[in-house]
Amino acid sequence: MKLNLPKNFIWGTATAAHQVEGDNDNCDFWLLENTKNTSFAEPSGKACDQWNRYEEDIKIMAEHSIQSYRMSIEWARIEPEEGTFSHEAIQHYRDVLECCHAHGLKTCVTYQHFTSPLWFTIKGGWENKNNVKNFVDYSKKVTEELGDLIDLVCTINEANLTAAFAHHFPSYPEGGMKTMMPYISEAAESCGTTIENFGPFLFGHPFKIRDCMMEAHTQAVPVIKKLLNKNQPVGITLSIQDNQSLEGGEAMAAKANEESVDYCLDRLKDDDFIGIQTYTRSTFGPDGVVRPNVNQDNMLVMGYEYYPESLENVLRYVSSKISVPLIVTENGIATDNDEQRIEFVKTSLEGVQNCLDDGIDIRGYFYWSLLDNYEWVYGYKPHFGMVKVDLNTQVRSVKPSMKFFKDVIDNSKNLE
Repeated sequence: MKLNLPKNFIWGTATAAHQVEGDNDNCDFWLLENTKNTSFAEPSGKACDQWNRYEEDIKIMAEHSIQSYRMSIEWARIEPEEGTFSHEAIQHYRDVLECCHAHGLKTCVTYQHFTSPLWFTIKGGWENKNNVKNFVDYSKKVTEELGDLIDLVCTINEANLTAAFAHHFPSYPEGGMKTMMPYISEAAESCGTTIENFGPFLFGHPFKIRDCMMEAHTQAVPVIKKLLNKNQPVGITLSIQDNQSLEGGEAMAAKANEESVDYCLDRLKDDDFIGIQTYTRSTFGPDGVVRPNVNQDNMLVMGYEYYPESLENVLRYVSSKISVPLIVTENGIATDNDEQRIEFVKTSLEGVQNCLDDGIDIRGYFYWSLLDNYEWVYGYKPHFGMVKVDLNTQVRSVKPSMKFFKDVIDNSKNLE
């Protein structure tokens, strides 16, 4: 497979700190994973032990022509207590970023990817706009300490995700999933607070979280850009399903786009890029989302429909709404059939090429994910990675899909 790409198009793979590092025991999700009667399939535990094995993973990427690594900085490690920053954690992430550069990889760094310090969540987390300053202060510190080693900044991962949840799940509670999950109340009480003041991402009020995260992004961007010394691009990533409709479902699909996508795009017109994260489509009927009528082979582990055409549709939708460069910061498939993964990536990339041919400004493609890692409430069962990880031995095994991806990168041509 060969693509004709714009100059400086970025090829990458992605992970997130909590999902791969292991022992991230000072964050809110660690508490939720380990609370009795949790909705998480299993605790993250050691994860892929990337905290200790990052050089091995970076070497794998470099050996397979990957040009950039999208990783995240774990806020709970950097700022374990409010206003107190860990020099040890900062130095660790300097080591990781320097290792990337030593192996020829550019660094795409997400400052917040789902997890937050427990102290932040206890005081309302992302449901409390008074906490925006905490994120801005943290972003300032990270940029001061690490900005010279960062090539691309993503402030927040999928700031719109909870708003999308409100449209994609039947009978979604107004106050968020936490209001119907007793174990989250128990987790809050174990910290000396109440469910009303406990604001973990994913589980809280969907629109309060969306609004707070977008405000945090808006305030953090000028602070970050002022500190960067190489004019590095700064943006945000959004989770965007390909929202389609059956007869009678047009209004519901349009509302889902308006509240989970358009609302955010209207606030991103001055950004350097928008990260697009697409995995599948959702189809709306008169009563909401309709479960796909597909055979078992096309229904993936996390309940996603196999529909790689969704990426092209989303890129076209977003480009029709806003004139900001786009980067595919996540696109992938959870499957144990690696041939299916290869076909998914191939079709997705054909869609990227179609968009490029029509003049849409796309600056890169990051596959999710580099490793088979921890997938939140689903635990370790979904396998997105192009690299298999044996959780007992932590041995990495490169899958054929990674070799396919390398061939695509090597064979594709960057146009001047």
